[in-house]
Amino acid sequence: MDGVSVSAQGHEWCNAVLLLPSLQELSMSNCNITGPLDSSLTTLRNLSVIHLDQNNLSSTVPESFANLSNLTTLHLSSCGLTGVFPQKIFKLVTLSDIDISFNHDLQGSLPGFPENAHLRTLIVSQTRFSGALPVSISNLQNLTILDLSNCQFNGTLPSSMSRLGELTHLLLSQNYFTGPIPSLNMSKNLVNLHLSHNDLTGSIASVHLEDLWKRVLIDLQDNFFNGTIPSSLFALPLLQSIRLSNNKFQGQLHEFSNISSSVLEIIDLSSNTLEGPIPTSIFYLRSLRFLKLASNKLTGRLKLDVIQRLANLSTLDLSHNNLLIDTNVTDVHLHSFPNMKSVELASCNLTEFPSFLKNQSQITTLDLSSNLIQGSIPTWIWQLDYLVQLNLSHNLLSNLEGPVNNTSSFLRVLDLHANQLHGKLPVFPSQVAYLDYSNNSFSFTIPSNFGTYLSSAIFLSLSKNILTGSIPQSVCNNSNLLVLDVSYNQFKGTIPKCLTKSETLMVLNLQDNKLGGSIPDAFLVSCPLRTIDLNGNLLGGPVPKSLVNCTSLEVLDLGDNQLDDEFPCFLKTISTLRVMVLRGNKFHSRIHCPCTNGTWHMLQIVDLAFNHFSGLLPSRCFSTWEAMMFDEDRPSKFNRIGSQVLKFDDIYYLDSVALVSKGLQMEFVRILTVFTSVDFSSNNFEGPIPEELMNFTALHTLNLSHNALTGKIPSSIGNLKQLESLDLSSNHFDGEIPAQLASLNFLSFLNLSFNNLVGKIPVGPQLQTFDVASFASNEKLCGPPLSINCSDQRNAKVDTGSGVEFDWTFVPTGVGFGVGAGLVVAPLMFWERAKRWSNHNFDKVLIVIFPMVGLAYTPIEDDDDEAEEDTEENSLEMEEEEEDSFGHRMFRGCYCVLCSKLDISKKKVIHDPRCTCFPSPTTSTSIFLELCSSQ
Repeated sequence: MDGVSVSAQGHEWCNAVLLLPSLQELSMSNCNITGPLDSSLTTLRNLSVIHLDQNNLSSTVPESFANLSNLTTLHLSSCGLTGVFPQKIFKLVTLSDIDISFNHDLQGSLPGFPENAHLRTLIVSQTRFSGALPVSISNLQNLTILDLSNCQFNGTLPSSMSRLGELTHLLLSQNYFTGPIPSLNMSKNLVNLHLSHNDLTGSIASVHLEDLWKRVLIDLQDNFFNGTIPSSLFALPLLQSIRLSNNKFQGQLHEFSNISSSVLEIIDLSSNTLEGPIPTSIFYLRSLRFLKLASNKLTGRLKLDVIQRLANLSTLDLSHNNLLIDTNVTDVHLHSFPNMKSVELASCNLTEFPSFLKNQSQITTLDLSSNLIQGSIPTWIWQLDYLVQLNLSHNLLSNLEGPVNNTSSFLRVLDLHANQLHGKLPVFPSQVAYLDYSNNSFSFTIPSNFGTYLSSAIFLSLSKNILTGSIPQSVCNNSNLLVLDVSYNQFKGTIPKCLTKSETLMVLNLQDNKLGGSIPDAFLVSCPLRTIDLNGNLLGGPVPKSLVNCTSLEVLDLGDNQLDDEFPCFLKTISTLRVMVLRGNKFHSRIHCPCTNGTWHMLQIVDLAFNHFSGLLPSRCFSTWEAMMFDEDRPSKFNRIGSQVLKFDDIYYLDSVALVSKGLQMEFVRILTVFTSVDFSSNNFEGPIPEELMNFTALHTLNLSHNALTGKIPSSIGNLKQLESLDLSSNHFDGEIPAQLASLNFLSFLNLSFNNLVGKIPVGPQLQTFDVASFASNEKLCGPPLSINCSDQRNAKVDTGSGVEFDWTFVPTGVGFGVGAGLVVAPLMFWERAKRWSNHNFDKVLIVIFPMVGLAYTPIEDDDDEAEEDTEENSLEMEEEEEDSFGHRMFRGCYCVLCSKLDISKKKVIHDPRCTCFPSPTTSTSIFLELCSSQ
């Protein structure tokens, strides 16, 4: 009855089946029957085959099914099964074939298998099965298909798996397996090996893949395999596909043999650290359809005419290597190139558009980004009939060769950002979904009807141009828009209210314009926004209360405006908030929000600097900022803060934020979810540093400078093991510097100046490397790197007996000056001190007496006060100079959180060459956003 719709409910079809007590096979796949599975089915003692796939059973599996002593086949895939699958069923010695895949709510684990088990097919993919693979899996000597993909299994793969000699399909992808792959030298019949998207490690040389002689598909993508790739692997006579991308393979690819008999169709080795030239053997693989070698360290000169040999090639990706691609091809050979669908040659040192592309009538994806192509964009590009994705970003292009006519009706993704394009924006077909014109020199006033040309746009970026006028209301006519970025332009006027009332907009970036007025208080109850960046405008008034409706908000940047309000406590209800920047406004009063357990548990970056906040730091709230406290059990592949734009192509809008770190203002691009920063500087906070702040064990940057904080630096600061930047300057801290500060191994910036710290600077591997300025204006501080010797300081001050402290450190010593210098300098110093003492006491008397007779008295400013004022003025001038050189001139270049350090001048970033911060993309469209990776 397979495929016949009987539309029966559980009790109906079960009752009908029970009328057949001798039934041996129950086959009702895709028959539109519903559950639940009735345990009474187990009364059918002769039942050996059950096929109920693709029915809406929506029930648990009765444990009594384990009593079906003749059961050989159980197929319940795509049945909406729930609960925990009974382990006893797996132990049925008669069972040879079980498929319970695509039951996404079904839980379970694999049991220990008996020695006499007869399982040949075991498929539990696309379920919530978890746990480790039992060592006893080797008892399944007849097993041919093991499919556990897309589950939640973990642990290492037992070495006993190497004894599964009958395996033909081993599918374990999309799990959490770790450790090496067991040897597969006994699995001579293996034709399909899929272990991708796990955390597997080690070399694949010990796996003996070269012993596989059947038609083989090998997929080991997205793991942590290392070592070299054996050339013998490519020589397998029936190897059809090999995917090893996103691993840590290294070394050189060597030439291989048996090319003429090869049936290899797919090679994907992208995103590793392979070196040397591309083996010429690859270009003799006549069956090759798919070649991806992107994001490695391959070198050498490659003439593109070798592509002519690959008559079946449809996908070519050589992007992001150190290759020099020679595009010179004679017109005679232009027509002999294969008809390709995807060509990706990003960062290949191209200086012109490859001429062979003119004849690529089937091409759908073209990526020539990050090259040195200059001049005009040729008109023939727009006439590629099937073009869907075009990326020409990061070149030296200046204009379009002609009008945009006859553009492919399939064009969906267009990226022209980071060129030298100027004039008016070209208008492209309304069906374009992703449009990035950012970082060019377009300069004109956007017309009011601009939005009518963007009816299908999902992503629109006009950032970093010279656009003027106001933001047109017509932009809001687009009901599909997810991302709008018009930052770093010269837009004036107010923020259109319709933008805050959008039902689709996830990212609104209006940063660094000249927008005025207030932020519209019109955010919808169903507000979908995840990023709001209004930094660097002229906005005033309070923070709108309706912002609480944006319950998915992750990034809120209102910095450097003129907002005048108390701290917006109502934002505490947005539990998803990760970045909150209120820097450089007129916020005031104490922060006295009622703190609950759920307040900002995901918050990882907070910047309240340069406001007028006062009172104590909000210690009660700190205990709820959980994201700043965890620093262990990090995910193996770091996530970044951002919003997915096009789900079908994994295009993300990745947020950036300007922060002060290591004494510099830097733009953090691609913010990792492991990066944390707290900046409360330049306010009026007072009192001690809360102990709760010392629990932020994942903190990278802490700035409490320029406040009125008092007390001692807590010894528990040693808990902040990840701290890279610490600024406590210009406060009233006293006591000694805790020794625990010297244990912070990642600390690369420190400023404790202008406090009342005393004693010896602790000795450690870091503190003595900092500049003297890090400890300046702490008069009783001594020890390296200061030139003041602690023993000298203890003996330097002597009481003269007259109530005036005589400081012998001001009396020069040495043979050259001798007693004469002492006779001249000492009396002058004593006289100045005596004069200041008498003036001070005389002032006290006159301040009391003069008001009694109706007069006012202004004290005489003594030399000390004048000197202090001069010192303060000088320090302010120095700070202004530093601000000019560091603050106003924003640090340029990307700062990679995990792999970057500032050099000693703090003017450039040094990347660790062994570390890759941001894996290079695997698709052309995923590099449409600015890439910041170590080179």
